[in-house]
Amino acid sequence: MRDRVCVVTGVGPGTGAALVRRFARDGYRVAMLARDAARLEKLAAEIPDALPVPVDVADLDALRAALARVRAELGAPQVLLYNAVAGGFGNYESVKPEALEQRFRVNVTALLVAAQELAPAMAASGGGAIVVTGNTSAWRGKPAFAGFAPTKAAQRVLAESLARTLGPQGVHVAYVVIDAVIDVPWTRQAYPDRPDSFFIRPDGIADAVHHLVQQERSAWTFELDLRPFGESW
Repeated sequence: MRDRVCVVTGVGPGTGAALVRRFARDGYRVAMLARDAARLEKLAAEIPDALPVPVDVADLDALRAALARVRAELGAPQVLLYNAVAGGFGNYESVKPEALEQRFRVNVTALLVAAQELAPAMAASGGGAIVVTGNTSAWRGKPAFAGFAPTKAAQRVLAESLARTLGPQGVHVAYVVIDAVIDVPWTRQAYPDRPDSFFIRPDGIADAVHHLVQQERSAWTFELDLRPFGESW
């Protein structure tokens, strides 16, 4: 069923790539959006019908053009997986206002633009799904996350607003809270003494997101929190 189209933003070596592989395995033609063109080309060589679309989602006009290209080359997407993220550490004294604004642009404003570009066609066709990957910063503002948590909280609330608007139109919007350290090379280097059970696997995240997209509409989930079995919470 290669007529189904899925857009994945923020296609990096971890969650983004796992999402691409999971939905391609289910028969979707996947449009892969990220800044790193070489990474996208390498992944496209492994996956049939995957379309590499290099773009910085913070450039809103470029994002609109990228999504127009997806529609022209693959058709109207039924699924948007918003995985793009901009983050950083710092308390209120050290965070640069410009950095906070840039993170809002990636984490919130670009999500709004992507929904504006893709959701109307989903609603007109009677169905679709938008899943946003977030984390526990959407729930709380710890001291070192003053320049990041506000953007993820806003992202979650935007997703909720989208869900309340689009749900009655047949479009399932869900927010995934990842309460864990994702298993990618740089986190393994950062936590060299941690066991495998400490990390959340990108494939596990992708399976959970795929489940959300496939949910029967009488029992939709809006917010899903994921964590390793040994995580303290």
